[in-house]
Amino acid sequence: MTEQEFNLYFKQKNYDYIEDFRVDNAVILAAGFASRFAPLSYTTPKALLPVCGEVLIERQIRQLLSAGIHEIFVVTGYKQEMFAYLTEKYGVRLIENPEYASRNNHASIYAARDVLGNSYICSADNYFTENPFESHVFRSYYSALYARGATEEYCLTTDNSGRITDVRIGGADSWYMLGHVYWDRAFSKSFLSILKQEYDLPETKDLLWEKIYMKHLDALSLYIRKYPDGIIYEFDTLDDLCAFDPSYEQIRSSLR
Repeated sequence: MTEQEFNLYFKQKNYDYIEDFRVDNAVILAAGFASRFAPLSYTTPKALLPVCGEVLIERQIRQLLSAGIHEIFVVTGYKQEMFAYLTEKYGVRLIENPEYASRNNHASIYAARDVLGNSYICSADNYFTENPFESHVFRSYYSALYARGATEEYCLTTDNSGRITDVRIGGADSWYMLGHVYWDRAFSKSFLSILKQEYDLPETKDLLWEKIYMKHLDALSLYIRKYPDGIIYEFDTLDDLCAFDPSYEQIRSSLR
């Protein structure tokens, strides 16, 4: 099926014709300590902070459910007991990452390896002003925003089809990785095969899963999914959060 045919069937809601493209589930990565959010993160994982009146991870869960994605997994680690209420409130399932303190986020992918197929991979610290999720997706992608001027983000080069052919840390006037990712079954299978082969290598321990992907661009096909400004936000630091939700300004001031 071509992308044009997929888009036509999707627009007409002829989902029977695109059943192979149905999203199986979503995996939200929420295991980390979020050291740059200290001291707030000493008591509350970043994913559970309220942002503009909504708990950050709950907003993302509701958006997934609204898109028809009802199988949702949350990978936990730090203060995992604080996430337990989500199972009753939203029907999500928790997956423990026992190595969250000693490895980077590839360990959360590894912990969820048995459920990955046609899957959204989401970061618990993302905030979407509009719901970006869909029940059917044509191909694997990484969300991207455009940087005007210099940036230290992961900048993308693509071919004419939109396939990502190079990723460089830092650049200018470039599309860069930010936000959710979608893996189709073929990508999940290929990435997990590589991850299992490299998991026990000493140099893997500190790598983001994106860094592992970058090492194998020729074998792993992700396409760029461009979004306009104002749709995807990521809160790496308390300063980022204050810029988006001024109610945190008083907390930041008290810490100075």
